[in-house]
Amino acid sequence: MTPESDRRTAGAARIWALVKKEGRQILRDPSSIAVGMILPVLLILLFGYGLSLDVKDVPVAIVLEDTSPDATELASAFQLSPSFQARLITSMRQAESLLLARKVDAIIRIPADFSRQTRIGGAAVQILVPGTDANRARIIEGYAQGGVAQWTARRLAAGEAMAVGPVTVEDRLWFNEANESRYFLVPGLIVLIMTLIGALLTALVVAREWERGTLEALFVTPVRPDEILLSKIIPYFGLGVVGLTLCLLSARFLFDVPFRGSLWIVTGASLLYLIVALGLGLLISSAVKAQFVAGLITVLVAFLPALMLSGFIFDLRSLPTAVRLLTYLFPARYYVALLQTALMAGDIWPDILPNAAMLAACAIVLLGLTRASTKKQLA
Repeated sequence: MTPESDRRTAGAARIWALVKKEGRQILRDPSSIAVGMILPVLLILLFGYGLSLDVKDVPVAIVLEDTSPDATELASAFQLSPSFQARLITSMRQAESLLLARKVDAIIRIPADFSRQTRIGGAAVQILVPGTDANRARIIEGYAQGGVAQWTARRLAAGEAMAVGPVTVEDRLWFNEANESRYFLVPGLIVLIMTLIGALLTALVVAREWERGTLEALFVTPVRPDEILLSKIIPYFGLGVVGLTLCLLSARFLFDVPFRGSLWIVTGASLLYLIVALGLGLLISSAVKAQFVAGLITVLVAFLPALMLSGFIFDLRSLPTAVRLLTYLFPARYYVALLQTALMAGDIWPDILPNAAMLAACAIVLLGLTRASTKKQLA
């Protein structure tokens, strides 16, 4: 054997020994197993069932000032709707009192001349919604408008004479026909969980080794910086794969999220982001050797951006320009966009390829910075 092959064999043996050491340490540490295997299931259950942008069973007061069959039929449509818990009120003053007391979330007023105006044109239904929660107000308003539109469509289909315009609107939802917010939120939850497993767990574990002095003990051995990094990445990469598998199974079988794209693309993108998260955690732990400080920095630069600046909950286009430009610095933005596209829309390559390329670039940069930082520590 040549000296070069001897060095490669010795390096592989050292890496394997370090990986086994890390594996035993993970098995002996209940917190690592909890973060990697139990926490993903708990988070996706809590967020998946507890976080929802859908509005259901909204308590509303229907002020029925017109007792004609037309008005009564419209009021019945709201009472039978699964989106509302409607109660009939005859006085607008009473309805306003209920709204101020927060016993109802909206007022739907059917005026006294509703039936007559329906036949001559210009009929209107008044919808009053408090704007303290602007998002909820818009959703309730949209539901109420949809209820009126469905009532109108049923009357037209029955051949009843109504003064309507020549144009009707037919709407259709793409990629989320059921109009369920969990289809949009669950992919973002996977991003949060991968961030926690990759960045937070790695940063805390490595920082703990700095505090205990176990890493300094490696500096006097022939172990190289690359071998140390690989020995840290491989075990936690495997732990992340377990967490990813649990997340994908939960998304598919618990929340019925459609998997319209290729499973290979979803898996490949997730593994790429896991490498990014691991690289970020290693970089933080190599720069900060205290667990508490490493945890705080990880939350600030990894978890909070993945929650607030990735498109997980908020549409990035609605953010101020400066903040929207800042989001391009965070890898979670690209993973959220890629995952939502692959799961809900399919293999849309013009969207998948640029985001995957950015994740690959982030992985290269973070691992390169971590390698340089580790080299300085070993010098």
